[in-house]
Amino acid sequence: MVEYETLKLIWWVLIGVLLIGFVITDGFDIGTANLLPVIGKTNNDRRIMINAIAPHWDGNQVWLITAGGALFAAWPMVYATAFSGFYWAMILTLFALLIRPMALDYRAKIDNPRWRSACDWGLFTSGAVPSLIFGVAFGNLFQGFGFEFDELMRSHFSDSFFDLLNPFGLLCGVISLTMISMQGASWQALRSGAPVQERAAKMARLLAVVTIITFAIAGVWVAGMPGFEITSAIDPNAAATPLSKTVTVVESGRWISNYSEYPWTLIAPVLGFSGSVGVLLLATTRFHVLTFISSSLAQAGIIMTAGFSLFPFVMPSSSMPSASLTVWDAVSSHLTLGIMTIIAFIFVPLVLAYTSWCFYKMWGRVHGEDIAKNTHAY
Repeated sequence: MVEYETLKLIWWVLIGVLLIGFVITDGFDIGTANLLPVIGKTNNDRRIMINAIAPHWDGNQVWLITAGGALFAAWPMVYATAFSGFYWAMILTLFALLIRPMALDYRAKIDNPRWRSACDWGLFTSGAVPSLIFGVAFGNLFQGFGFEFDELMRSHFSDSFFDLLNPFGLLCGVISLTMISMQGASWQALRSGAPVQERAAKMARLLAVVTIITFAIAGVWVAGMPGFEITSAIDPNAAATPLSKTVTVVESGRWISNYSEYPWTLIAPVLGFSGSVGVLLLATTRFHVLTFISSSLAQAGIIMTAGFSLFPFVMPSSSMPSASLTVWDAVSSHLTLGIMTIIAFIFVPLVLAYTSWCFYKMWGRVHGEDIAKNTHAY
């Protein structure tokens, strides 16, 4: 069987891949919802936008469900600690996501402008709320959460939901909202016809500028903020024993130290910036496929930047640093990870192949004439 240390690294990578897959695919669904009141000037425009994501949105959401399941199976302590400590944030996100299928499915059932407007604002809420909360959560990882473990390894939180809404957390929320909206705008420029296509292309350029600026500000901020560092020997092949290590708080520079120790990790922020620049340069040209690819690379780069910066920490603790959960000590057993790895290497390629086939079969641009003929579509 593969070494325990290697399996831990494999699952750190796989969970990252699932999060990136979610942001790239469901990101254009959520981004479209965020932009619905901005780009969709008329009911026909909004129907074009909705039908551009209609064939894929439910399948794309599976990436988030799979990531949650993988988190539960591979990092049960992280899952339990996060979900118990931030129950209200999770519930708010869940209820926001639940609005989307109802708003999509029932929007066209009643021919009433007020009803359609209510569904459209419901879709906007279903996109904006998760976008913000995901970013705020990632921002707070760099600052640490206020939790600790007792002698029975039960977690106790001192932070509340409103403690998450600090300046750096909100900045990361803005980055998340902007980059996901950029993904939605790039998708609409690729899949929608006029006049939505032109508006989406211009919006993608604007969002790319905001993403570049806020991502750069966050990078400078992270470089100067306190970070966490493991200062005792830790056995990467040991079982889940988070309290067996010593963690100290370093005044500054910790969250960028991995880039000097492992220079190849610089590919992440480079992708984040270059992908956004690609959107800025390509969005208003005819190269809409390249624009969407650039936006997708930006999503992947920004997520990887967060992961590489935090490594090996998964969920740091600000109130009890030695209780911080890491890649090495917050995982399932060797046997569990081994079985999960076999399953993942069989089914992840199948899921990717099936998803690619679905996109291939349902490809095409949504035009206003087609929407006008079919009054019973979304």
